[in-house]
Formats: sequence, C-alpha cells, structure tokens
Amino acid sequence: MDEAGTSNIFYVPTPSLPSITPPDSYDRFRSQSVPLIIDNGSSNLRFGFSTSASPQSSPNVIAKYKERKFNQSLLLFGDAIDTESGAKSQGKTPWEGDVLLNFDAMEHALDYACVRLGIDAEGIDHPVLMTERLCSPLHSRALTSELMFEQYSVPSLTYCVDSVMSFYHNNKPISGSTFNADGLVVSFNTASTSVIPILNGKGVLSHAKRIPWGTQQSTEYLLKLIQLKYSSFPTRVTSVQASWMLHNFCSFATDYPAVLRSLKIPANMRAAERIIQFPFAIPVIEEKTEEELTRIAEKRKEQGKKLQELAAKSRMEKLAKKETDLQYLTSLKEGKSENKREWMHVLQVEGFDDDAALDETIRKLEVDVKRARKKDPDGQDDVVEEPSFPLIDVPDADLDEEGIKEKKKQKLMKAGFDARARARREKEKEREEKEAEERREEGERGNNFDDWAARLRREQETIMNKIKERGRRKAALSDRKSAAAQARMKNIASLAADERVSKKKRKAGAEDMFGADDEDWQIYRKLNAAAVSSDEEEEFNQLRIIESKLLMYDPTFTAQHTHASITSQRSALISAFRPQYEEGDIEGSARIHLNTERWRVCETYFSPGMAGVDSAGLGEVLQSILARFTEAEKARLVKNVFITGGPSQFPGLQERLYGTLRPILPPEMHLGDIVRAADPSLDAWKGMASFANTDEFHQVGVTAEEYQEWGPERIKRWWGGNCNSAV
Repeated sequence: MDEAGTSNIFYVPTPSLPSITPPDSYDRFRSQSVPLIIDNGSSNLRFGFSTSASPQSSPNVIAKYKERKFNQSLLLFGDAIDTESGAKSQGKTPWEGDVLLNFDAMEHALDYACVRLGIDAEGIDHPVLMTERLCSPLHSRALTSELMFEQYSVPSLTYCVDSVMSFYHNNKPISGSTFNADGLVVSFNTASTSVIPILNGKGVLSHAKRIPWGTQQSTEYLLKLIQLKYSSFPTRVTSVQASWMLHNFCSFATDYPAVLRSLKIPANMRAAERIIQFPFAIPVIEEKTEEELTRIAEKRKEQGKKLQELAAKSRMEKLAKKETDLQYLTSLKEGKSENKREWMHVLQVEGFDDDAALDETIRKLEVDVKRARKKDPDGQDDVVEEPSFPLIDVPDADLDEEGIKEKKKQKLMKAGFDARARARREKEKEREEKEAEERREEGERGNNFDDWAARLRREQETIMNKIKERGRRKAALSDRKSAAAQARMKNIASLAADERVSKKKRKAGAEDMFGADDEDWQIYRKLNAAAVSSDEEEEFNQLRIIESKLLMYDPTFTAQHTHASITSQRSALISAFRPQYEEGDIEGSARIHLNTERWRVCETYFSPGMAGVDSAGLGEVLQSILARFTEAEKARLVKNVFITGGPSQFPGLQERLYGTLRPILPPEMHLGDIVRAADPSLDAWKGMASFANTDEFHQVGVTAEEYQEWGPERIKRWWGGNCNSAV
C-alpha cells in the first residue's frame, strides 16, 4: 500500500490489568435507609446509593475458575476475569439474551455489589430500586423478588424500566412539580431495541414495541462479516475486539443505498476505510555467514543433481519397459492366428478380452512412448553399437529347450533395440524440423518484425480465448440451471438410453462400433469438463512458448501482458474492498480493512433481515406505534424524540431517525430535534437516583409484608415500571 493509505491505521488496544479498589466505607449509610440503586444491565452492573453523585460499575459477568498453581477455586467477577485466560471461556452472565435467567450469577453479582459498597450487615437494610427489561416475564421477576426478599431481606423493592428513567433524568421537572413530559423514547440495549411512547409523564406500555436486535447481535454480525472477509486471518478476532471496532468505527447512514453507490468508486472506498492493525510478531531470522551459505548452496546443488540423475534413470527404465511392451504387443498382433478360438485363448492368456482391448493398450503405449521421448529429447542421443543376436536366424528344430528360450529373449531384445533406433531417427527428424522452423521464423522476424509480432499476439489471444471459454463452461456446469449443465445431462441421458447390441446380433456378427472414431471419445470430455485433457496441456505449453518469444524479442510486450498476469489481476473495486499485501508482509497480513461494514452493521437496526433476523426494522416499528395515536397525541410525541443506550452515540443515528420519521408524518406536523441522552450509559442510574430521593418513591415499592401477601410476581403500577401483573 502507499503511504497515503496508512494515515488511517488504528491499533487494537491491549487489555490492561484491572486496578484493585478497596471497598467503600459503610459507616455513613448504616441505619440511614438510603435507597440502594441497582441498574442491572446485560453488559454492566451499576450500583450505588441514591445520594452518590455517580455509581460504581463493573462488567456483569462471572466465572468460576480453578487455579491450578495453588489448586484453589476462584470466583471472579467483572474485570477480574481478564486476569485469567482460562476463566474467559467459563464466563457467564445473569442474562440469556434479553431475559434474566441465571440467578446463581445474579446472586454473585449482588454479593459483589455489597462487598464494593462495604455493606457488612446480615441483610440489606435499604429500599432497593432495580431495573428490569420492558415486558419482563413474570417467572424472571418472581425469582428476582424471591432472591431480594428471602436472601437479602430488603425492606422494599421497586422495579423500573431503565429507558424511562433515562428520559426522566433528561426531562426532570422543577422541584415540587409532577413529571408530565411527553416524548418518544428509543432505547438501544444489549440484546434488544425498544420504543416506548410517553404521554403526560407516563409510559404507554401497551403501545410499546421491542425488536430482537441490539449491541450483542451487531457485534456478532460484524465478527461474522470479518471472518467471512478474512477467512485466513493469522490471529483470532475476539468478540471484545469486534465490539471495540463497532463502537469506534461504525456509524448510521442517512441514505444507505446512496452510500453503497458512492462506495462503488474505488477511490471513495479507500477514503472511507478504516485500517485495524492487529498485533503481530516478526520472525527471528538466523543470519548465516558466507561460508555457511556457500556450503548450503553447494549441498543443495549436489542434491538437485542427484535427484535429476535418479529421475532421468527412472524415466529411461520406464521408457525401455514401455518400448519392450509395445514391441511385444505389436508382434503379438502381427502374429494373429486365423483360428478365432485359438486367438481368443491367446488374448485371454495375455489379459485381454478382445481385439479392441489389445488395440487400445497398443494405442496408449504408443502415445506414452511418444510423449516420453518428447519430454526427454536428449536421453538417447548416444550412438549405440548393435548387439549380436546369433540365435534369431537358427530354426527351432536345431535348438534345444534352453536355446528356444534364449531365442525368444533375443527376439525381444532385438525388437527393443530396433524400437530405440526408430525413436532416435524420429527425434533426429524432429530436431531437424524444429531447427528448420526456427530458421524460418528467425528469417520472418528479421524481414518483417511487425507482422511476426502481430501473428504471435493473435495466436496468444486465440489460445487465451479458448482457455477463457473453457473456464466459463466449467463455471456454467456448476449451475444446474445453466444451458451447459442441461446439455451435459442430456448427453448423460442419451448415453444411458442408447440401445445396446443384443446377443443375437452379436452372434450374427453385429458389433457396437462406439470408439472406432476418435470423435466418439469427445463425449466423455463434455461430461467431465473438470478434467484437464491433453489438448489443454498442449495449449498451455504452446502459450508459454509464444509468450517467451514475445518477451524476448518484442519490447512492447511485458510481463503484464502474459496470461498469468492477466488472470491474476483483480478488479480495482475488489482491491479497494480487501487490499492484498505482498507475501511475507507480516504487518500487512495482520490488518483488517473496514469499509462497507462500517455502515452495513448499523443498517441492520432498520433492516434486521440483512442479518437473517425475521423482524420489523426500527422505522416500521416507529410507524406502527405512531399509527395508534391521534394526530394531536402524535404531534406531542414527535416533538421530543429521545434516544438512549450505548449505540445512541453512533454517528449519524439522529440524522437517520429524522430522515425515517419525516416521511411518515404529515407535512404540517412539526418534528423536533432528535435528542440524545446527556450520558447514555449512566443517565438511567442517575434518573433512578433522582426519583429515589422523592416522596413518590416510597409509595410505588412493594414492601416485605406485601410480598408475603401478594407473592413474588405482583408489583405496583406506576409511570416508570412495567404494567404486567401490577396492582
């Protein structure tokens, strides 16, 4: 890559060890009944007393791990899990998606909160205000209430919806007045995204909706896109790293199709990309002295020479054997007996079923011998004196049994010698023809170089077109609906449906003549298009010869014009989408280029179907909710559209929501600015703390006596909580 492309490189942060924070002092809260605020989020647990300025926070994950060095069982929570590599795989959260189910982990999380707050009493003698999900299942609420009242002996417990409390914090009434704000709350959570309309300070939860897409699913989707794009990435990309990339480089597009159209230009894609540099290790290369390098080179040269000698010897042995076999089978065919039964007996003894099998074997041996002679043109150039074969002309009657055997052996040896002599003559003839062709071509090149170069280029283009057409056919055969694939199936069907020669016709002399014509064998080439035929191999060899001549004599023909270079070239758009680094560039191979993924991941909030989730998008949900209200109520809602949660900080979200809401509203209806929470991560806790310090808080909680009377599922109905099973 060029230097301009390296200006937007970002390095993956290295994880740091968590700091040890001593527990807070509990003395100033002891026996004070100060409300305890717990924001039980899927990602983070935030807790603290309502009089505190800010909460304490920790990742809401726990792991039971057995330390091997001292053979001790450890219970790790939050950041402490990162200190033990073996504990990461055993981490467990209290949440399963968007439902609180793992209450063992929930109990350990609450124990951790009590330790950090310094609570050393037998129970929690403080009213508790705790978050729960929108439309939380009664089973989950019942187990949570049972845990709080039975295990921790809390005097009262109040549940609230975190997004409503974040809205309350950002629209707090003046001291002494009631909360009666209107607005449309869009909450981006870890495992879901919910939309809650609020009128007169009360959440209209009967019209609220939730889609099953959140930060967790977006992180997994980004990770899958990266794994698909970089299938052979040298290091493992973790979910934590994918989450870091999501929160730092992804954004919402006001017009997603328009963004994709602009990225079709390679320069725009390069300008929009973000390069993520992952850690890499430079291999240690052992430097060797010149003497050692010389010794290694000589050793390799000797080994290569030995291998060449062994390969040449092996080729000669195989060639000699094939020539001997060919001569023997040829003589066998020439001595064919007129008696058909005897001839069939001879064929069966030699391992052939009929004359066609013998002819096919002879044809294959001739082709193999000819090809081997071409590959080893200098293997038989030495002049060999003709050996003597004294027993060949002696009649069999004058020989004993051993003499007859020796005579047969000498016949075979003479046949092999004659075959090698013919091969030498053929090679000499081919060499002369080749030299004559080179002289003719050299004269043509000297007399009219332009015509010679143009002719070779035309030949190169013709061969490349054949290769390209063959590749297209192979690609078409992979699609069963293509014309090539259907033609192949027709050929198979016609072969299967061919009428075979019956036994009666065979006895009458009729034979199946398939294979008598060389064109008959082309059907197998059509059926098995993936197999490399001898013609293809010959075309590649011819192409290499033509390109080598052009590279040697034509200055305008460079390596970029060769077939190998043309086929290896990638389109500019693909190169911008996933740049290729040179082999051996360890730093470059450890980079991830984010371009289309930056907007594609966030677009799933509005089109979950892109990621395979069968759900309505955020725009459809907003339209469905607003359609349930009158025009006057709708106008009050859209004047204050409020977004909260971690993803609400992604760039472009406010503009995208405005562009989504404006077309579905009447032109005359005023659409206010999309307001983001002042602190999307902490505003829910701060709103809960502010509400807990009011007199209204003590009227909406379920006391221990009411819990014993009503059971764990019942709650009191109020503007900030769920309404299912409320009184």
